[in-house]
Amino acid sequence: MLSAAEINQAAADLLMAEESRTQIGLLSLRHPAITLDDAYAIQSAQMARKLAAGRRVIGWKIGLTSRVMQEALGIETPDSGVIYDDMDFADGATVPARRFIQPRIETEIAFVMKAPLSGDITRADVLAATECVAPAIEILDTRILRTDPLTQQPRRISDTVADNAANGGIVLGRQRHAPEAFDLRWVGAIVRKNDEVVATGLGAAVLDDPVMGIVWLGRRMSQYGQRIEAGQVVLSGSFIAPVECPPGTVIAADFGAFGHVSVAFEGGAADARTA
Repeated sequence: MLSAAEINQAAADLLMAEESRTQIGLLSLRHPAITLDDAYAIQSAQMARKLAAGRRVIGWKIGLTSRVMQEALGIETPDSGVIYDDMDFADGATVPARRFIQPRIETEIAFVMKAPLSGDITRADVLAATECVAPAIEILDTRILRTDPLTQQPRRISDTVADNAANGGIVLGRQRHAPEAFDLRWVGAIVRKNDEVVATGLGAAVLDDPVMGIVWLGRRMSQYGQRIEAGQVVLSGSFIAPVECPPGTVIAADFGAFGHVSVAFEGGAADARTA
């Protein structure tokens, strides 16, 4: 377990990395004994500082839900992070240059909540508490190096969790649906990067059912004295591998009858509204 001083220092370093757009080294190398509880404590310490600075929590994200990603990292559990008000981008927006360090995107199903959730919740509880579901893009960013240049050690889940689960932004599509209107296991997307198809996927890649991602999150949050609040948005987990988005990238995600969502990254490409 890390000391309070070590947790606060890691949180301060990550916030400085976010502000300066300069990555820090792996926390798992700095603190080889770091645990998941330590990592969530670092995440919470950042949250306290952001809220004190005027930020507002608008939702939560779930990551590492697919078996492929879990096996790649040698883990058996998803992770989660916080969505703040300054992470919210409109559908079709262009992300300013230098807003992120190494942006990537994933496509997901977003849940907009009408009632709070916490504790030993069930699938039925999640559906009853959901106002609507929508197509979404998550923008990922990493304030921690993905791989240490000297040891070649990749990030571990403790690094990712401490780094707010690599969360950078959220883009919600304009379409809204009742949660029972679709079998969410079969909701998927064709993802185009600069008009080229680069990824496809189905909701079933998320714990066999995106609703179960929300179940997992509610149960995890209760362990740390937190809960999902009414009005918040929850990203249920990606069903594609991350797509790199260097300057000039235009992303368009076609969810078929479920909707469409797009975003562009400043740097020479046309605005996403033309995609």
